[in-house]
Amino acid sequence: MPSHHRLLLALAMPAMLPSAAIAAELRSEPPHVHAARLKQAPVIDGRLDEPVWQDAAIITDFRQIKPGDGTPISERTEVRVGFDKDNLYIGAHMVDRRGPGAITAGVMKQGSRLPDDDRLGIILDPFGTGRGAYRFEVNLNGVRNDMLYQNGQPQGEWTVIWDAAAALTDDGWSAEIALPFKTLPFDPNVKAWGFNVNRAIRGRAEEGVWVARNRAWGPTITGLLTGIENVDRGLGLDIVPTLGLRSMRYYAQDHTDEEAKPSLDLYYRLTPSLSASLTLNTDFSATDADDRQVNLTRFSLFFPEKRDFFLKDADLFDFGRIGGPGDSNYQLRSGTRATRESGRPFFSRKLGLSPAGTPVDLEYGGKLSGRVGRWRIGMLAVRQDEFAPATGTRIDASTVGVARIAADVLSESSVGFVGTFGDPGTNGSNSLVGGDFLYQNTRFPGGRTLEAEAWVQHSDTGGVTSNQDAFGVGARLIDTAGWRYGVAYKQIGRGFRPALGFVSRAGIRGFNVDGGYTNLIRGPLVQSVFTGLDAERIEDVNGRLQSEALALRPVEMESSRRDVLKLYYMFNTEVLSTPFTIFSTVNKRVVIPAGRYPFNDYGLDFTTGQQRRLGARLNFRRGEFYDGRRLSLGGELSWKQSKHFAVRGSYDFNDITLPAGKFSTRIVGAGADINFSSRLFWTNLFQYDNVSEVAGFQSHLHYIPKAGQEFNLIVNKASEDIDRDGHFRSLTAEYGARLSYTLRY
Repeated sequence: MPSHHRLLLALAMPAMLPSAAIAAELRSEPPHVHAARLKQAPVIDGRLDEPVWQDAAIITDFRQIKPGDGTPISERTEVRVGFDKDNLYIGAHMVDRRGPGAITAGVMKQGSRLPDDDRLGIILDPFGTGRGAYRFEVNLNGVRNDMLYQNGQPQGEWTVIWDAAAALTDDGWSAEIALPFKTLPFDPNVKAWGFNVNRAIRGRAEEGVWVARNRAWGPTITGLLTGIENVDRGLGLDIVPTLGLRSMRYYAQDHTDEEAKPSLDLYYRLTPSLSASLTLNTDFSATDADDRQVNLTRFSLFFPEKRDFFLKDADLFDFGRIGGPGDSNYQLRSGTRATRESGRPFFSRKLGLSPAGTPVDLEYGGKLSGRVGRWRIGMLAVRQDEFAPATGTRIDASTVGVARIAADVLSESSVGFVGTFGDPGTNGSNSLVGGDFLYQNTRFPGGRTLEAEAWVQHSDTGGVTSNQDAFGVGARLIDTAGWRYGVAYKQIGRGFRPALGFVSRAGIRGFNVDGGYTNLIRGPLVQSVFTGLDAERIEDVNGRLQSEALALRPVEMESSRRDVLKLYYMFNTEVLSTPFTIFSTVNKRVVIPAGRYPFNDYGLDFTTGQQRRLGARLNFRRGEFYDGRRLSLGGELSWKQSKHFAVRGSYDFNDITLPAGKFSTRIVGAGADINFSSRLFWTNLFQYDNVSEVAGFQSHLHYIPKAGQEFNLIVNKASEDIDRDGHFRSLTAEYGARLSYTLRY
C-alpha cells in the first residue's frame, strides 16, 4: 500500500469511533436564558421604547474579558431576548456615563468589520454542537457585520439577510437586532441553542461577555438559549436575479466591448442544515481591486479572495489549518504569507480568473454545503468558459470542482477528506485527494488551548509520474496571556501540482518553530506586551538549504487605544542554485548570481487604532540584503473628517543596492471614502507601482436599500508608462452597473 494511502487510512480512524466513547471532556452546566414569545414584532429602529420589549427575557450579568478577568463590566448592560414566528429579536440598552461623545462609532460602511468601535455582538449555535456558530455585530451607526465560526475559529466571511439598528439614548446607546428564521439554518429538534452576548467599550479598551472562560468567548464558550419553537422557517428558497451592464474600452486596439449580462443565483435549504445553490452566468463586476504588491522573492505572491460568490461558505473548504493562525500575536514574522498558504488543495482564485488575473466567465456552477449529523459537507462544481491567455495556447472550456467532507470527532476535533478535479488554467488533466485530522482542546490545563493537525495530499497530473505527494504536521499551545509555543513541518513533492490549489514552491520540506510570552499590563496606556521568537527553515527534499530565517521579537506592545508597536531583528540565509532575476523592467535588469547569502536586518512596525481620527501606519526595515543592502520604508496616513468622509494616502519604498545593480521599488496609493449613510457609500482608490509602471483607479458606488438588495456603479481605469518617460497612456477603461434583488420564500 502506498504511504499516502496508509496515512489517509490513519486519519480516517477517529471518524470510525463512537463519539460518546471518545469525548474527552464534560461541560459544566452553562447559564441559560429562556426566550419569550412576543405578542407583536418590535419596530427595528434601535430604540427599546415599545411595550413589547417588557415581555422579553433579560440578561444583565456581564463580566470583563478585557482588561479585567471576570470582574463585572464597568457600565450597566441590559440585553433582552424574544421571538415571534418570523424572527429572533435581540434588544440591548448599554449605559455609558461618559456621555454620547465618548462612544466610538467610526465605521459607516455596511458589512465592514468593527474591531475598534463600540459594538454589540451575538453568537448563535443553533445546532448546539459547540463547534460552529454564527456571529452578528452592530455599532451605533447601524452597521451590520456577520461572520461564521468553524471548529471554534472565526472564518470572517458569511453574508446573509438580517436587520439591525441603533440609537443614542439619554444615558448611552441602544441597539435592536432581528434575525429571520428563514436566514438561520437550524434544527427544530434541538431545543437548546448555544448563545452568547458581547459588548465592547472601546474608550476603556474594555470587552464584556455574558459567558466567558480564560479571557475568551466563542462557539465553544456559550450559555444556552431555550424556548424557540413553532416558528416559520419558510420554504428555504432564495432567488437572486442580477443584471449587469458593462462597457470595456481597450485603447491600444481602439476597441470597445459592451454587454448586458443577466445572471441568476438560486439557494435552497434541502434540510435544516444542508443547502444547495446554483449560479448561472455568474457576474463578478462588483469586485474590489487587489492591493498592489511588489515581489522581491523567488516565489509566487498570495492574493486573498474578494469575490462574494466564492467567499460564501469558503470555510467549508479550509484544510489542515494551512495558512497559519489568524491572530496577530501568532503571525510568524520569519515566513511570508505565501509560504504559510503553500499546499492549499483548493484556492478559489484559480476559478474565474486567468493566470494573468483577468476575469474568465463562469457559465454555471453548483454548490452543496452544510451538515448531515456530525458530518460537514462542502461540494462545488463550475463550468468555466474558454479563454485566450496573453501568451500560449487557447484554454478550452472546462468543468472543475472540489469536494470537502469532515466529521466531528472527540469533543472539539475533526477528521476530513478533500478531492478536486479539473484544471482551469491548462488543457491538461489534474486531480487531487487528501485527508486531515484537526485536534483542538480549549480546556487544556492552565486555561490554554492546544491545537494540532496532520494532513496528507496526493495530486495526479497528466505527464507527471512521481513525487506528487505533500504532507504536514503541526501543534501549538495558545494562551491570551503567558507562554505560547508552536511547531510545524511541511513537505511538498517536486511533482505536487494542485491545479485548483496554491503552491508557492515545490520539492521542499519546511520547518517552523515559534514561542513567546504575553504579559497583560492592563494599565492606562499599555494593555499587553509580547516577547518571542520564531524560526523557519526550508530545504529541498535532499536536505539542501533553500531559505532560513530567525526572527527575534523583543517587544510587541498594544496600547489601550489599540495602537501596536513591533520591533524585530532578523537573521536570514538564502541559497540560490540558479541566478535570480530580482528586478526587471524594459530599461533595467538586476540578476543575483547563484550562491549562499547570509544577511541580517532589523525593523519596526507601528499602527494606530482604527478608531483614531488621524491614523497612521509606519514600516521600517534596514540592513543587509543578499550581498548588498536594503532600506525599506512604508507608511500610510488617514484622516477621518467624520464618519461620513475619510481620506488616506500610502507610500511603500524599497531602496536596494547590490553588486549586480542598484534599484528602487515604489507603490503609491490614495483613497477617499464618502459614506452618505450606512446603506450608501462611495469608495475611490488609486494605485501605482514603478515595476509594472501601471497606474490604476477604481471608483465604486454601493447602495444597499435593505438587506438582500444591492446596486453597484463601478469605474475602473488603467494607464501605463511603457517607455518609462513619465508620460502615461490609457490602457483600459471599464464602466459597469450591477443590480441584484433577493426574493425569499
